Amino acid sequence: MTNKKVTIKDVAKQSGVSITTVSQILNGKKHQFHPDTVKKVLQAQEELGYAPDYFARRMVMKKSLTIGIIVPDITNPFFATLVKGIEDVLFSSGFMTILCNVDMNLTKGKKAIEALNHRGVDGVILASSGISITEVLNQELLQKIPIIELDQQVTTQTFDSVRTDDYRGGELVATLLNDTKHKQAVALFPKDMSPNILKRLVGFTDNFNGQVEVLPTELSKQSGKEMVRTILNTNATAIFAANDEIAFGVYAGLSEVGKKVPDDYSVVGYDNIEMSEYVYPPLTTVSQPIFELGQKTADLLIDRINHPDKDETELILPVTLIERLSVARP
Repeated sequence: MTNKKVTIKDVAKQSGVSITTVSQILNGKKHQFHPDTVKKVLQAQEELGYAPDYFARRMVMKKSLTIGIIVPDITNPFFATLVKGIEDVLFSSGFMTILCNVDMNLTKGKKAIEALNHRGVDGVILASSGISITEVLNQELLQKIPIIELDQQVTTQTFDSVRTDDYRGGELVATLLNDTKHKQAVALFPKDMSPNILKRLVGFTDNFNGQVEVLPTELSKQSGKEMVRTILNTNATAIFAANDEIAFGVYAGLSEVGKKVPDDYSVVGYDNIEMSEYVYPPLTTVSQPIFELGQKTADLLIDRINHPDKDETELILPVTLIERLSVARP
């Protein structure tokens, strides 16, 4: 004897509410109902073993309740925290995520976007400098998908965007090194910078009173470590790294050649990822509100999905300088 398939009607009947109420609660709108009602519906769902038919729901609702997230390097703790903030909001609103790691590769990024489109995602969060919004604009298949450009300088107001004040971040580093009397500095930044990273470099060079030599460096610990030999051949007393990962690599490279932070070189990072507090000496760095950045991005995307005709929005979140023990007077 075949067991009868449990339907949403069964959940509504057992919980004593309407089918519409059950549907809204199970589709991420719990906040619209009394907690007791939500509890009854979820309890009935569990007792009956009801699982929504997502394919059928997409056919009816024209929504998949799925969001694509594109990041350049998921091994970087910055993006791990960022995605956690995004999912914190999306999951509570009934959305699931598809995470695409594109390794700073434009071709891989474009293929990821195409694949997300084929899977019928309701929106895309583009958090990768490996593929910019300008490449997306030329793809007709994406014109109807809400896209949030995250942590990049806005190149057009065709899309919503969320970023931090990168120019101010660079300015804060310059002010710190000016105050500690540094006159020679190196800046470790990528050769091909995304607009947001370029902003933090410009903020630094515009406001540092001494001389700055920019050394092309990939956004990784290994690259930071490899740059130490080059730094030793400069007159720099201070090092500004485009992110904390580079700074950690610099720490390792300096240690290998018998140099100390901050006795021989002052080092400043960017992002304030969790490990920056636990390296020795603790790293002075510019703190981005990473988790909040993810949350704000998810909120903005959900709002865009629900209100597709609203004006485009650009959110700029503030940054702060976290002074620890990696900077001293030369």
